[in-house]
Amino acid sequence: MDLWEPQYLKNTDFIEVPLMKVINVHQRIIHQPKSAVVELFNTLASKNDLMLATHKWPAMKLDNGLTVGSKGGHGPIRYTVEAYSSGEFIQFRFSKPLGFHGFHRFDIVALDTHTTEIRHILDMHTSGFALLTWPLAIQWLHDALIEDAFDKTENHFLSQKKVTSWSAWVKFLRWLSLRFSKLYVW
Repeated sequence: MDLWEPQYLKNTDFIEVPLMKVINVHQRIIHQPKSAVVELFNTLASKNDLMLATHKWPAMKLDNGLTVGSKGGHGPIRYTVEAYSSGEFIQFRFSKPLGFHGFHRFDIVALDTHTTEIRHILDMHTSGFALLTWPLAIQWLHDALIEDAFDKTENHFLSQKKVTSWSAWVKFLRWLSLRFSKLYVW
């Protein structure tokens, strides 16, 4: 789900800089107790990441693991761990690409003793070149990456594996990024 609303930011020279508000939410119900999902969550950004689909996408790397202040990213996206509560959530503040002003986070919520919801929330304003790159490319790749991560997480508990199909646009963007390394997006 995305909500876009045009906004403006006044800089010190009183020039209006256009911004686009982006709220992007992905959720998945996992029919397992929260403790089982937390075990996977705790491997995030490690060499044995059981949550992100590192066989399809660049791995998340953090210089000091899952700790506040740890810096890293995946592909061209860079961020710093801004808040972390073990077994509950982790929140990252964007530092790159330019024009991404905000955060993304993973939440793990127990719905009952045998059901857990995993959620990824991206909440930011875009400006400059990101006004184009987010809706035309990065959003599509981001959505595919998160759904692949949620598939991988859920598949740890399923006998019949779930695979979310990529759109033709995602396949094209990935082909472009591999074919033209200077246009590398992911």
